[in-house]
Amino acid sequence: MTAAAKELKSKHKKVGAIGYCYGGWACLQLGAKGQSLVDCISIAHPSLTTKEEYDNVAVPIQILAPENDFAFTPELKEHSLKVLPTLGIEFDYQYFPGVAHGFAAKGDASDDVQRKALERAKNAASMWFSQHLHF
Repeated sequence: MTAAAKELKSKHKKVGAIGYCYGGWACLQLGAKGQSLVDCISIAHPSLTTKEEYDNVAVPIQILAPENDFAFTPELKEHSLKVLPTLGIEFDYQYFPGVAHGFAAKGDASDDVQRKALERAKNAASMWFSQHLHF
């Protein structure tokens, strides 16, 4: 993971990372203090993350959080909302009511609530990267 990020960083002025589920953990590693491997991250329904990883993020971060999530628990949601404003980095926390873990990667497009959440998540991430990766 870090070798690929280092290679991209050596070839491009700015690099962003997006992670769904376990990929959220990977993005937090790439965007951690002292890494300088990416310039911004977006994570959707992250899993296997810890409070310390949110404490240690050093790049602009976007979190796309579903209402119901066994992995990104209410405790982790609360912690991220408490700590991110204290880090001196830009952050965007978006809440998606009526959907569950996995919504942004494998939501049911035939269900109106899930389809709208999928579209909103895609548009939010696209805008986030547009804002942070243009030079």
